[in-house]
Amino acid sequence: MSKDSRALRLPLVAATLAMTLLMSGCVSIFIPDLPTKTSSPTDEKVEPSLQGFYSQVLKWTKCNGSFYCAKASAPMDWSDPSKGKIEIALVKSPATGKKHGSLLVNPGGPGASGVEFVVDSLDYAVDSKLQSNFDIIGFDPRGVGKSTAVSCYKDPADLDKFIYEIVPLETDPVKTIKAIEESYKAFGADCLKYTGDFLGFVDTISAAKDMDMLRAVLGDKKLNYLGYSYGTFLGATYAELFPKNTGKLVLDGALDPATSDFDVTLTQAKGFESAARAYLSDCLSQSGCPFSGTVDQGMKTIKSLLDRLDASPIKSSDGRMLGSGTMFTAIILPLYSSDNWPYLSDLFSDVFQGNADYAFQLADIYNGRDADGTYKDNSTEAFTAINCLDYPPEASREVVIQEAERLAQEAPVFGPQMSYGGTSCVDWPFKSTRVRGPIKAAGSAPILVLGTTNDPATPYQWAVNLAGELENGHLITYKGEGHTAYNKSNSCVDDTVDDFFISGKVPATDPKC
Repeated sequence: MSKDSRALRLPLVAATLAMTLLMSGCVSIFIPDLPTKTSSPTDEKVEPSLQGFYSQVLKWTKCNGSFYCAKASAPMDWSDPSKGKIEIALVKSPATGKKHGSLLVNPGGPGASGVEFVVDSLDYAVDSKLQSNFDIIGFDPRGVGKSTAVSCYKDPADLDKFIYEIVPLETDPVKTIKAIEESYKAFGADCLKYTGDFLGFVDTISAAKDMDMLRAVLGDKKLNYLGYSYGTFLGATYAELFPKNTGKLVLDGALDPATSDFDVTLTQAKGFESAARAYLSDCLSQSGCPFSGTVDQGMKTIKSLLDRLDASPIKSSDGRMLGSGTMFTAIILPLYSSDNWPYLSDLFSDVFQGNADYAFQLADIYNGRDADGTYKDNSTEAFTAINCLDYPPEASREVVIQEAERLAQEAPVFGPQMSYGGTSCVDWPFKSTRVRGPIKAAGSAPILVLGTTNDPATPYQWAVNLAGELENGHLITYKGEGHTAYNKSNSCVDDTVDDFFISGKVPATDPKC
């Protein structure tokens, strides 16, 4: 969809790993061997209906060289386990030194695969110190990847239509809003058709309950957890539900659970504009930059390009039409990290010459689409289903129109691309029951919240907010660019996180790295 104000998918790996995939096309495949190890559950006492889940023994099988894979069972509905079971896929990188326990890692999304994250980019996920001291555990949350997954189509062309279809320009914005609502309604109906009732149980609260069960079956009395981006929302939710079971939690690139759907959209739009301005400032200082003049003039050029693509899309070699929505997706992918700004220059150079293929290549990476038109994962389906359960529609069509006007005022380049979607989930098959609000996690262990001052995807203020909302939150500031900071910024951040996980050291004040 070219216009949609729901929160953008925030996979950590979009910034660096996606560019590796762009160059290599490498996709890992699990090749299980015979069971070689089993887990040792904590054998703690829970409700009788849940005891079998908490006491199950995982059977680890060798996979992908030095990794081990397993699947755990969880109830589809934690409030009524009799409704059936689902599977949660896990992968383990065993500790290379003295083991301090397990460390669960989530890369974000919602909809990103923790299994693939650990297998494909272990050294990007955690540094060698954590690999030495912990079993690093990647897992696919319910609805995602190799776990029991959300499915919404049989023909990939149907997903293509949902993602890449250009919403016709309408003089009456109500018609645009209706078109978005109808698209989501049809997509939701297909998701229900192919997923069944499980579609109503892929919310973040259920996923957090899965994590507590995983903690127990892995043999850990307390949960150690590193969550990136959306993974911070999952981690904070866990701390709210199970504060006494928190061990060491680090939330990097934080979402603020108290922020409204619209404020999420507005803050992200302004964040991406800030990142684009930083890119332009850097680009204009170098030879070969596709822009000229000032940063303000460059932003106007990008706006003009998006407006032109709305009116006159460019046809790609595979027949797809490049509108402003897909171009926006192609732009924001390299904005996740300043390391990828050269790809952004290549993108603009190509499109300025009237070509669309490179833009689709970047957008396809973001959406998990392969060159043959198939999709390597279900990240779009999971992202949509999880968000529709986590974010209750807050606005009427009239309010959505007012919000679009504000977006255009405060983020004139990207705001229009993120408008008109506030009611997109109004006809989703299952209604959200979550009430948005601050998470206090009263009684939890110390929790580190990392924020980057010019993070385009999860703006710094959200980290400030979350650290302040948590009863035992501790803000760690990284002064720099990019989405997330640990193992990607400087030694001050890395040492602070490593010392916390390994020694339990909590900074007395924000080190302001």
